[in-house]
This record gives sequence, structure tokens and C-alpha cells, in this order.
Amino acid sequence: MTQRNTETALPYALKRVGVLMNADPTDPLEAEGVLNPATAWGPDGELYLFPRMVATGNVSRIGRARVVIEDGVPVGVERQGVVLSPDEGFERGAHNAGVEDPRITFIPDLGVHVMTYVAYGPLGPRPALAVSTDTISWRRLGPLHFTYQSHLSTDLNFFPNKDLVFFPEIVPGPDGRASFAMLHRPMWDLDWLRPGEGAPAPAGVADGRPSIWIAYVDAEAARRDLSALTSLRHSAPVAAPEMPFEVAKIGAGPPPLRVPEGWLLIHHGVTGPVARGFELSHGAVYRAGGMLLDPDNPARVLARSQEPWLSPETREETVGTLGNVVFPTAVERIAGTVYVFYGMADSAIGVAALERTAD
Repeated sequence: MTQRNTETALPYALKRVGVLMNADPTDPLEAEGVLNPATAWGPDGELYLFPRMVATGNVSRIGRARVVIEDGVPVGVERQGVVLSPDEGFERGAHNAGVEDPRITFIPDLGVHVMTYVAYGPLGPRPALAVSTDTISWRRLGPLHFTYQSHLSTDLNFFPNKDLVFFPEIVPGPDGRASFAMLHRPMWDLDWLRPGEGAPAPAGVADGRPSIWIAYVDAEAARRDLSALTSLRHSAPVAAPEMPFEVAKIGAGPPPLRVPEGWLLIHHGVTGPVARGFELSHGAVYRAGGMLLDPDNPARVLARSQEPWLSPETREETVGTLGNVVFPTAVERIAGTVYVFYGMADSAIGVAALERTAD
């Protein structure tokens, strides 16, 4: 992991706006909550929310809802059904199923919306990809695959992986080639899946806590064939837990936002117990923070927030399926203001404004 420049300022903060979406108690597909949404602008100029909808038995689908905006502020949603269900074999197990926690990045260079999501299949949470040109119909490109890197002395495809999100623009790859970059969060614990297997972290990784990694796709290959987006190379760690509000684990949030200082990544940090396998981390606290990545080398952290930007405080954030959670997953600019959309206690969806605190 490259060292950060501690002299670089991070002049941003989040200001809570309110609750955008609650679960509909009359809809069985939302019986266990709506949470952790993606967002995308449709061809009609409307903003759409893509919530994770959880049915009884922890079966998740990805919905679509038009965001209601009043005076430039997102205030509610109009539901428009489901766009992705766990219909494929890799998204279902014998006793579980789900398509979870979507992140959507529009990549102008490719002319498509790229949705990363977690397929909750036979081997637990695995990363997958779908694309769309209209935000209505989504075409699965399938599970992601990480190219073997001998210096890591392991296969990243062995491990569960979450918090996957693409950068919206081409960035320099470590091999000097124009690339599309994706952040991800591998988890080394295999003991929950195969007792006795332990947590064999890659060679050179001294800190086994779940951390933010980056991987790259050759841009020219993706222009020729979008399926190249599922083949990731040059995977490397970016940031491990460092601040007091993230001592248990961290993970990427919305697509990185280009700001004057570089790439602004809003992330979550966790304190308290970390569950294993499919279990919820009851007793943990999820907070939101930020870090600045180098525009010329997005694997390099320039600065990070020493204190959380948003912590669970309201009833919607502290009481729910998993209490004490704010989990940022989407970011959009509306009428000159940047809004961050986040999961609240694994049960509802909130919105906060990103503010600049200093010049």
C-alpha cells in the first residue's frame, strides 16, 4: 500500500437531508427492508434509484424507482418494479439466494451503465456485473474473474468479495495502459465455508482485516467487447483500516467522484464484531468517511478523514434489521448539489448532501 501525503487536506463533509425510501409493508418483496441503493440517470432525464429489496428469508432483488425531486432536493420515490432477481445458478444456493448491494457507474467512454453487484450463491457472496443503456433492461456479463498474480501466491477468486465499484473515467493502469479501474473488498476468511481452512491472506499482506483493493481492465479490450469488464488484472491493496471509526473493516461506497484535488472516495468504516459467512454483524457500527485518491495513480491515498462524516444517530439509522448502520452506496449531482444515498440500518434509504468545508 502506498503511503499517503498527510499534508493534503480533505475539505468535505456530509450533511444529513432525510429519509428517501422506506419499505412498503404491503409488498412481500420488501418484507425485510430496502437498502444500499445504486442510482442512474435515465435517457428521459429522470434520476432512478436501484434499491436492494429484501424479501422474507433474506432473498434480495434489485428494484428501480424514479427519484422525486422538489426544488433540487430528492424527497421520495415512485416504484417501477424489479430489474434483477436471483434467477441464475451462480446467484442461488440450496438454501439462499440474492442479488445484492448494486453500485452503478455510467462510463461515457463505453456509453453504458455498469452495475456491479454481489451474487449470493452456492459459495457465498461473489462479485458479478450487468450493463444497460436505458437503465431498464440489464444484461448480465456474469461473475468477475481476477487474473492470477504470482507475487500474491494465491487466487483472489477463492474469496468472497464485496463493495465493488467502477471509476467513471479512464485512469492510468500500473502497466501504463489506459484502463478502467474497479475498487473491491476481498475477505480472506475461508473458515466459515470450509472449517479448518482459516484466513490465508495473500503474500505480502500483513493486515488481514477487510480492506479496499483496486483492479484494472484494459480500456481498449473493453471497447471491443464489454465482457472484458469481467476480467480484472493488477489487483492491489489501496487502503486498510486506519482510523478509530474503521478499526474492524472498511469498504468502498459510491463511484469515486472527481474533485479538484483528485478522486474523492466516500467509504464506510466499521467498529465492533465482524460476522463470519452469511451472518449479520450484530453489535457493529457502520459509519461513513472519505478518502482522496491520486488522479494519476488511484491506488495511492493522498488523504483520508480522521473522523467519520456521518454516524448513526436517527431512529432509521439506529433501529432496523442491522442497527447502527449508515452505508453510502451512490452519489449524484442534482441542481448543483452533490447528494449521497445510503442504507439506513439495513432497512431504509437515506440521503445526505456533500458539502465543501474549506477552500
